[in-house]
Amino acid sequence: MTRRLYYENSYLLEFEATIVEHLEVKEKPAVVLDRTAFYPTSGGQPCDTGTLDGARVEIVEEDESGRIVHVLDSRPTRDGVMGAVDWERRFDHMQQHTGQHILSQAFLGVARAATLSFHLGQETYTIDIELAQPDPALLRAAENAAAQIIFDDRPVHILNVKREELAALGVRKESQREGEIRVIDIEGFDRSPCGGTHVGRCGEIGVVFILGSERYKGGTRVEFVCGGRALKAFRKDHEVLRELARLHSAHPHELAALMEKLLQERSGLLREKKSLENQILELEAQELLKSADMRDGILAVRRDFGDRKIEGLKILAQKITASPGTLVILGTVQEAAQLVVARSQDVPGDCGAAIRQVAGKLGGRGGGKPELAQAGGIALPALEEWSRALMEYFRTCWHEKHNRSGGQDGMPD
Repeated sequence: MTRRLYYENSYLLEFEATIVEHLEVKEKPAVVLDRTAFYPTSGGQPCDTGTLDGARVEIVEEDESGRIVHVLDSRPTRDGVMGAVDWERRFDHMQQHTGQHILSQAFLGVARAATLSFHLGQETYTIDIELAQPDPALLRAAENAAAQIIFDDRPVHILNVKREELAALGVRKESQREGEIRVIDIEGFDRSPCGGTHVGRCGEIGVVFILGSERYKGGTRVEFVCGGRALKAFRKDHEVLRELARLHSAHPHELAALMEKLLQERSGLLREKKSLENQILELEAQELLKSADMRDGILAVRRDFGDRKIEGLKILAQKITASPGTLVILGTVQEAAQLVVARSQDVPGDCGAAIRQVAGKLGGRGGGKPELAQAGGIALPALEEWSRALMEYFRTCWHEKHNRSGGQDGMPD
């Protein structure tokens, strides 16, 4: 059984050990040591990294048999090795993990909200708490309570107790482990079973800062950072605020009001733009109607565009077909062609059915409603043939209706 030096001293960074077993994990060399200061991934805390006789320690895991396996980038040349733990990563995890204990207890104190689960990520930490709504006032109260414990610089003790002693200690959560149980004791504030690495005094955490929250599975997920991560977050946010303030010749504290004003102005401009676009489309629809051809009783508008979006062509087609007796076929031609087909209420035929019928013969795809449909994936050489086939479909529909009514349907001849 490997001696776990990280339990004895979280600040131990260098150690001597003997390789007791050589392995291979996913085609990479791996070793088991007689003693290690490398913390394995466990309990929501990622593993330590570092070096082992110059070989990079990439992953440290505890397997099902209880062995602590160190996955390396190269195989050590001797069995007696010197290990070195990456202190920046280790201390970051210590700050985040102890900070999480403090924040979890703070939520219990201010909102009676227990922590259900937690996850230590590469950039932030999250805890899921029993809080139905992410109340900003409660979040701030918990953050303030956590800050006070850190500012008090309370000592953090490690207690090793038997399972039956947990209840008497007043631990925040139960443990399912058997045998001796490790308890993290933040003096006068929190006691919780935990196998992770922790700071010796709360002041080393620096600060706990809540980045945000969201509703999650009936509770609240809280995202936060501690210590060095908080400093990085503050710097990054401050740099962004300073740059935005520079761009707008304003103080960072004025940005919220400035952004609100700009958004209101933008909304007004968008409404004005939409109104102008609508007026332009109305005028364009009237011009196209003037140039329409009368084909077997149907006033047909056929036009292709090189730089128009299909949604805009739909609106244009609907404006044109507001006039009775009209059929519209509009295309947008780029690498491939798209078509919009629309008809007036009094023109017989089904635009969606027409497109599906022509696509079955000439290729492409599409469909839609009886009054409006669209087609896409049309090869450019086939565009005119598509148009002729669609026109023929509606011409046939008009003649069938005209013949059934004996020429008394009122449509132009």
